[in-house]
Amino acid sequence: MLNALDIKNITDLDDALEVIRKLLNLVEALNQEILELKRQNQELRDEINRLKGEQGKPKIKPNKKPLGQYSSEKERKKSKKRKKRSKKDHIKTHKSQICSVDKSILPNDARFKGYDRVVVQDIKFKAYNTLFLKEKYYSPSLNRTWLAPLPPGYDGEFGPATKALAIKLYFDSNITQRNILDLFQDAEIQISAGQLSNFLIKDQGLFHQEKDALYEAGLKSSPWQHIDDTSTRVNGQNQYCQILCNPLYTAYFTTKDKSRLTVLDVLQNFGPRTFLLNEEAFSYIDVFRLPIPVVRQLKTFPQQEQIGEKEFLDFLDKHLPYLGPQQRSRVLDAAAVAAYHAQMEFPVIRLLLCDDAPQFKLITQELALCWIHDGRHYKKLDPFVPLHQQLLDSFLKQYWDFYRQLLQYRQNPSNPEHIRLDQLFDEIFSTVTGYDALDRRIEKTRAKKPSMLIVLDHPEIPLHNNPAELGARKRVRKRVVSFGTRTLNGTKAWDINFYHYVFDRISGAFEMPSMAELITQRAQQLNLGTSWKPP
Repeated sequence: MLNALDIKNITDLDDALEVIRKLLNLVEALNQEILELKRQNQELRDEINRLKGEQGKPKIKPNKKPLGQYSSEKERKKSKKRKKRSKKDHIKTHKSQICSVDKSILPNDARFKGYDRVVVQDIKFKAYNTLFLKEKYYSPSLNRTWLAPLPPGYDGEFGPATKALAIKLYFDSNITQRNILDLFQDAEIQISAGQLSNFLIKDQGLFHQEKDALYEAGLKSSPWQHIDDTSTRVNGQNQYCQILCNPLYTAYFTTKDKSRLTVLDVLQNFGPRTFLLNEEAFSYIDVFRLPIPVVRQLKTFPQQEQIGEKEFLDFLDKHLPYLGPQQRSRVLDAAAVAAYHAQMEFPVIRLLLCDDAPQFKLITQELALCWIHDGRHYKKLDPFVPLHQQLLDSFLKQYWDFYRQLLQYRQNPSNPEHIRLDQLFDEIFSTVTGYDALDRRIEKTRAKKPSMLIVLDHPEIPLHNNPAELGARKRVRKRVVSFGTRTLNGTKAWDINFYHYVFDRISGAFEMPSMAELITQRAQQLNLGTSWKPP
């Protein structure tokens, strides 16, 4: 840019302003480059010191908020007045005790006027062991013994309350096994680390069955779902936790990768993979821009027929052995998505609400993107030039003001507001500020308009993916406490998440309705798919 700059050619104010704008953007770009070079240089110096047996630069927390924290909560939320409700009216009492006044201090004319109620909450935590005397009968003629069974839930050496508390503390309260063991031993419960581990990860088939039923009920409860993923560790290997949820439930699935095929596996609860070549599949293949000879060869495969994974892979190996890894992946994705939409065994989701990750795209008919996630990209801009800082602040004010208008639209949707907000989006995200990095970011948001404004057609969906991200945060906290699982049983146990419910199931009482039933009932009340119903 500097080589092409000739001061003599600046003839008017507009030319001068354009040159200043370019120079300011150059300063911004050079400053970002310097910061990145400094960071890389420090990493290299730290590595050299470590190779010499020395230490790297100490990590000292800065006084101001460090880069990497991109919360937009202050900009997008308005403070609400909170009313504190009394909790004492809802406290269940287990016994009552009269506190008497010392009669010797009372005057002769003192009269009894009743009681003042004071509820004091406390807890007892100690072993409560039961000696069961099991009747035994023996028949000499049959040489057979009859032994009375233990009550439901009392198999083994520990009762249902102990088992339920262990599951609650580990999975819901994020307490380590070592600390749970210490707690039990403090209460004089004689239990080994191995036995505690067995409580947590083994013989949990009942809960896994309920999770399957819960998950299917959750998918049926609305045409849209939140989805997100986060990293996790299994036996020392990096894997991923997939989080799927809506206002009624949250389900976790641990997978080896986070590809589009894996997301489809999650949406079908890991049923057998099938592939289908039909008009829809070839429309996805066109989007992926596969070579024409590949498309011609695919049209010789069985059409309009659900094909199992092994058979479909054999077709590819035999007729398209020259496909590269990416092209092969594209073919599998297209045929798997078409098969997902055509299958009838599992609910087909109409819309996913997620971030902009590529594996979530093309799976559902519609895609809604998270406004808060998109807003983080603007927060990541860290302008050095004061003018650029002002431009960014000014645009972010417009951004979150528009967000709040969308929130109001969700409460009272109407056709005039639909048109107005659609036009206002075009106006705001056609802004050219002169700060190049900000303008590029605005242009990227504008390109995602259909997914950013899907709420105008479906007002019942949220504008953000916070429920899934909060679900991911719960798994991250679990990962911080326990690092990772070591076995398949342990991984499956991490994917279910509650004391009374667990106790009810372990004890064999089954007095509480299943979560799948509760989700179905609640879904009928909330009616989460109103906009998808025909008029």
